Amino acid sequence: MLEKRKKIMEIILVLIYLVLTVSGLILMKKGGNSGTFKLNSGDISFTINWISALGFVCYLFSFLLFTRIVIMFDLSYIMPIVTGIVQILTLVSAAVFFKEEMSKQGIIGASIIIIGIIIMNFKKS
Repeated sequence: MLEKRKKIMEIILVLIYLVLTVSGLILMKKGGNSGTFKLNSGDISFTINWISALGFVCYLFSFLLFTRIVIMFDLSYIMPIVTGIVQILTLVSAAVFFKEEMSKQGIIGASIIIIGIIIMNFKKS
């Protein structure tokens, strides 16, 4: 029972990571502001709009969560899987939120990623 609960928590953490990563990317793009650094008479200022700042915070938390995920899983297993899923979710999100075109090459690439993730998860005989 404890092992099953641990697996569920691992899956939940990965899902939260995926949501935070993609949300961070989408919000930073939506905000359209990478920030402005200014240096005036020895004073340093940084300005960023709130949408971009929220995206930055989401992305920062996703990075911190990923450091935990890397410890929990084999790196050679988790890295290709979450990276592939982030790429696919970003492709779909860009089409939905920004009306970016999903090219044939993008769809073929996403399909190859999905096939690769499935192959990676086959149990060894």
